[in-house]
Amino acid sequence: MDGVLDSFFASLAETPPGRLPTTPTGVLRFDFDGHDTWFVALADGRARAYRDGTDADCRVEMSRASFERLLAGRDHFVSMLFRGVLSVGGDLALMHLFRRLLPVAANSVAVEPATPGTTFAEPGLVGLQQATRIFAGSLFMISEANGNVGTTPTTPMGLYFFDTRFLSTWDLTLDGEQLSVLSHDAVNTWESRFGLVPGEPTHYVSATTSVMRRRQVDKEFQEEITLLNHAPAPVRYTMRLAVAADFAEVPEVRSGLRRDRPVVALVEQDTLRLHYKRESLHRETVVTASEPARIDEDGLTFTVTVDAKSTWSTRLRVLTLVRDLHSRDLRERLNSSTGRSDRRVLTDIARLTASAPRLRADYEPLQHAYERSVRDLAALHYPGLNYLDGLPATGLPWSMTLLVRESLISSFQALPFLPERAARTLRILALTQGARDDPFRGEQPGKIVQECRYGDSAAFNDTPESANFTAVDTTALFVILLDEYERWTGDADLVRGYEYEVRAAIAWLDGPADPQRTGYVWAGCQTSRTEEVGGTWRSSAHAICFADGRPAGFPQATCEVQGYTYDAKRRAARMARLFWQDLEWADRLEREAAELQDRFDRDFWLPDRGHYAVALSADGRPVDGLASNMGHLLWSDMVPMSRRDDVVRHLFGPGLWSGWGIRTVAEDEPGYNPLGRHTGAVWPWDNSMIAWGLCRAGFRAEAARIAEGMLEASRYFDGRLPAYLTGYDRAATKVPVPYGLADSPYAPSSGTPLMVLRTLLGLEPYANHLAVEAGVPEEMGQIELLDIPGRWGYTDALGRGRPFRARRTP
Repeated sequence: MDGVLDSFFASLAETPPGRLPTTPTGVLRFDFDGHDTWFVALADGRARAYRDGTDADCRVEMSRASFERLLAGRDHFVSMLFRGVLSVGGDLALMHLFRRLLPVAANSVAVEPATPGTTFAEPGLVGLQQATRIFAGSLFMISEANGNVGTTPTTPMGLYFFDTRFLSTWDLTLDGEQLSVLSHDAVNTWESRFGLVPGEPTHYVSATTSVMRRRQVDKEFQEEITLLNHAPAPVRYTMRLAVAADFAEVPEVRSGLRRDRPVVALVEQDTLRLHYKRESLHRETVVTASEPARIDEDGLTFTVTVDAKSTWSTRLRVLTLVRDLHSRDLRERLNSSTGRSDRRVLTDIARLTASAPRLRADYEPLQHAYERSVRDLAALHYPGLNYLDGLPATGLPWSMTLLVRESLISSFQALPFLPERAARTLRILALTQGARDDPFRGEQPGKIVQECRYGDSAAFNDTPESANFTAVDTTALFVILLDEYERWTGDADLVRGYEYEVRAAIAWLDGPADPQRTGYVWAGCQTSRTEEVGGTWRSSAHAICFADGRPAGFPQATCEVQGYTYDAKRRAARMARLFWQDLEWADRLEREAAELQDRFDRDFWLPDRGHYAVALSADGRPVDGLASNMGHLLWSDMVPMSRRDDVVRHLFGPGLWSGWGIRTVAEDEPGYNPLGRHTGAVWPWDNSMIAWGLCRAGFRAEAARIAEGMLEASRYFDGRLPAYLTGYDRAATKVPVPYGLADSPYAPSSGTPLMVLRTLLGLEPYANHLAVEAGVPEEMGQIELLDIPGRWGYTDALGRGRPFRARRTP
């Protein structure tokens, strides 16, 4: 092994210029088996390895055998970190950069995947829409209306952290009775309060006792429980808090899959510790109380006497620990935790919320949805392991992690309002861009990752989720967001710093994304825990169908991904010309984009149906189903002027238009299902981007139609649109019908009111100015947006409602 290790590090001295991005820079120290040390300095796109040194920005500890697995491509360093066989101290970003020096060939699938006992049960839907939820970063609690988390494992209730359920039972009773709800107050996204009484609701009149629960999350979960004795004499109470943890992973809870995980409960002094270990992986829940309690392996019991007309309270603390190979919480040694106060996450949320433009809108649904969306998007961040300015999270409960397509879309939607979200998204994606050719993960050089999860399945490479690269649309969207970010902010330094990553992304689009050299980007599919999923946003295996209901199969080239690729090439050409001084490459990119547009119009247009095919099948046949994907071609500017009226006519025909928004699949298609998330549901983010495309194409009345539908729907969810709505017709149901297991909040849905506001005001950056061309319908009255940040500093926009008619379509 020493020969392999020494040979690899010695070869780094020959690293040619351009092998690495120019940032970040710093020194890594590798300690193998406690005594063999190498240093690697990264600077100016090159690496230099040496033996003797002292200072290092990042210290990596692991065994020689583990490094050999990493070097051979049989493991991934993020999986190793969460599995506890690798320890990192300091700047984790340098380790992300170092992986670009590893040999390209890899296959990190587990050699012998663990197969603990599994069961399957339908996930519980009951009460999820009415459940209470608080969240800060990736720590969140979902509970019943009275604050309890029951013992049924098929419900999504519990306390979660880093994709793992650290509390599956948190059940409070008083003298053996369950607690009924008097009130619930969601104070903030991270804090809630409950007013409760023991017994059934019929007992309220005679109740002499009430219970107050106040809880919050930040770096830990805390709950204060207060007993109030309203009687004229002292009362003795027995309060029981049942506690358990199953350490289930979020994707398992969603799918109903259950693994047998041995959990050990230990009582140590005044502390209850719940442990889960799988080889080197170690997760732990630690529960303590501020008042004396009798602690056993199943919870805490408090026996207290409360004086007449008096109160008693205790504060409970729950720590969620992810141990490293030295049994420390692995966050302790990383820069993200160094110097962080306990309230840093909450301070970040307040700062981001305060930085957003102020809205004054006559139309109350817009005002309320805007304020709610800004708060939710500010809160949908998590500190990750080492990123000081946070990573974008997607949604709750299923997506409180980095899902890249969703982060790119929500960052785009929020650019005029919360530009920092886009900057954070671009930084992490530049760091994690594909560098190896790993078929297990779908990773390829230049490709942008789609999913990063942190459960034990990802840690042991049972699934590729610690770094899943199977999406085919994230790479183009990364380029699009980078260009749009600069157009809004004027941050030329960021663009100059990411030339390497954009060139690698375009190279992937031109090469591995099109293995048969057809001129299109193709999506395959993979098998997830319970189903096959495709590589586009409509990822259900049978989401893309012919008009007769036959699935298109895989590989498939969906229409919207070709539009993204067209847009990415034009935007890359702009950046190459303005910031990288490569005029030849810019010209070539523009020619390739024009050729793609012509080729696409020839191969995808269906003259007999008057719309674009949703995809091409593997044999090149157009898939003639009618779906919302076509609407994305408007915002990527892929549709020639002569086709636009036909496209819009189909988008608002009775098949696709539900009254609330545009369905994913037309109602008259054989595969339509109003309950199918990709085969009939209405996705708010999908509609918001289509609305923006309509606005850009001159269809302002139609764009306003979508805006009205989305904003009216938001009224039924207190301003917070769920991930998607069922596809039922508005005239039939009168109210929007949510799907029981959809994320809420969900970042792209939170971004929807922001995107439709941009659409209604017609906001477009132009040089160092903000162009405003409002198209506000008369019934919405006046809209005033103040202090819009951008390359112009701060400016305001005003739109007044006016009557206008939809453009006539054939």
